[in-house]
Amino acid sequence: MDAFFGSQSTSRSRWSYDSLKNFHQISHVVQAHLKQVYLTLCCALIACGIGSYLHILWNIGGLLTTFACLGSMAWLMSTPSYQEQKRVSLLMTASVLQGASIGPLIELAIDIDSSLIITAFVGTAISFGCFSAAAMVAKRREYLYLAGLLSSGLSILFWLQFASSIFGGSASVFKFELYFGLLLFVGYVVVDTQNIIERAHVGDLDYVKHAIELFTDFVSIFVRILIIMVKNSMEKENEKKKKKKRRE
Repeated sequence: MDAFFGSQSTSRSRWSYDSLKNFHQISHVVQAHLKQVYLTLCCALIACGIGSYLHILWNIGGLLTTFACLGSMAWLMSTPSYQEQKRVSLLMTASVLQGASIGPLIELAIDIDSSLIITAFVGTAISFGCFSAAAMVAKRREYLYLAGLLSSGLSILFWLQFASSIFGGSASVFKFELYFGLLLFVGYVVVDTQNIIERAHVGDLDYVKHAIELFTDFVSIFVRILIIMVKNSMEKENEKKKKKKRRE
């Protein structure tokens, strides 16, 4: 344990502004691949926003769009990599369906305070960018060992949600799932980024598959941050109403 914290303090002492620009361990081919991945990710996020807007217009989001999104992702993953145009179309379709699926949450946030969406998105983008950049400038394969821990944590989260759906969950369990899930997916940003870099180094340049991995992480973080903000806003509003009743 002392050795672990000692190594962490040593790595922090070596951290400088120059290390932020240290991409020499990533080849030019991999850097070009990463640019393509993040460009595709941005397009997927725009498509997701369109899906949420469509839900607000026509109320199309729900279980049907969720299952359709999962089906589109499964279809994408089973499609050969040489069918590039088809796979990109499936990614955009899955993104639109994902946006429609989280549309009810977006609509609720707009009803409470529309600025919550912008704040949640900016917070997600900053945290995603910071952790993704940290994975890029870190030593190669430094954080890949976390994949096993994150998988175990995701399994715990799944079984907690499964138990809550059957036996009913308390507010404390819901809060734990919310914050624990946020921590997990922030960790997945680091691991997935390094995993993408390593796979690109060995010749796996499937930017569509890599983009959908990061897209899933981004949306998962955004949803949890927005839920936290909506929950806090509702609690504050309830407190104000209670104080107003007491005064009356």
